[in-house]
Amino acid sequence: MDKKKKLRVAVLFGGKSAEHEVSLQSARNIINALDKKKYEPVLIGIDKEGVWHLSDAQHYLLNSDNPKLIALNKTSKNISFHPGAQNNQLVSVDGKSKIGPIDVIFPVLHGPYGEDGSIQGLFKLANIPFVGCGVLGSAVGMDKDVMKRLFRDARIPTSDFVSVSSHQRKDISFDAVVKKLGLPFFVKPANLGSSVGISKVKKEADFKKAIQLAFQYDRKIVIEENIPGREIECSVLGNEKPAVSVPGEVISNAANHEFYSYEAKYIDEKGATLVIPAKLPKKTIKAVQDLAVRTFQALCLEGMARVDFFLKDNGDLYVNEVNTIPGFTAISMYPKLWEAGGKSASRLITELIDLAIKRFKEEQKLKTSV
Repeated sequence: MDKKKKLRVAVLFGGKSAEHEVSLQSARNIINALDKKKYEPVLIGIDKEGVWHLSDAQHYLLNSDNPKLIALNKTSKNISFHPGAQNNQLVSVDGKSKIGPIDVIFPVLHGPYGEDGSIQGLFKLANIPFVGCGVLGSAVGMDKDVMKRLFRDARIPTSDFVSVSSHQRKDISFDAVVKKLGLPFFVKPANLGSSVGISKVKKEADFKKAIQLAFQYDRKIVIEENIPGREIECSVLGNEKPAVSVPGEVISNAANHEFYSYEAKYIDEKGATLVIPAKLPKKTIKAVQDLAVRTFQALCLEGMARVDFFLKDNGDLYVNEVNTIPGFTAISMYPKLWEAGGKSASRLITELIDLAIKRFKEEQKLKTSV
């Protein structure tokens, strides 16, 4: 690649996911922070029907300042991928518009079809470098059931859980769940983020409703033990030798929200307080950072991830989950934790792009024939 020439960075956002609106908020911040001296952004919005749009940088969002009404502007040209091509892999559907080569893709697609390995497989087939985890890391980082099984294998402390597929739905027993996990417990879609579809169950009357809600978003759900404690988060950046940020703490507004819900994260400005850095002893900070790296490596992650913990009063740490395409909104933990350590959003994005290109070059050296 010509170092004197600006790299064309395709920022991919939106998507067929319940986290569509969060993705739009994240994309706006990434596009604004992208170093325009180094990179030429190419904006690609995916609507909720899965149609790809080549977006105008001036008009790609509607109601951009309102998290409740933010939407993708779908008046732009429709485009698609040509995976077999060696260059110019993005093409217009009408065949008339030339989009030009793409040097690297920055997916900002939270949730299914964007964070679960689906789109990463397409990028690999299209032979284009992309930011973040590969197919495997993305898939296991999205599926809370498989993630927790790998945690157990790596002896990473996590909450006890039960996974239930849709065909097992009629066999779920409230009494059996309580016997194994106690009360309260959480019911979640296995493959989703941003606290969408999650319920905290305190009594049997809430159980059926929680199961119904979770199954609206996925064909598999997880029912998790409640771990009382502080909510600590840590950002990880890198490939083979990942770096870690200072830990931060999320303090939910208990008066308005039962837990750190979607509403608390993205709608209610007073839904939670982010304490950065978290007020922790040095020994605990090191324990959080070390466990974040262990978790990152146990799940075969690359590029970036946010690792979420519960810290009990007795000092025990439990890994709750990872996010392989963490939020990049104005109030998101992942970039704010790095900013606390002196790394601006612009520099963070540049490092993520560099990591993507480095991995791609290494993969290109691999043999594809005997």
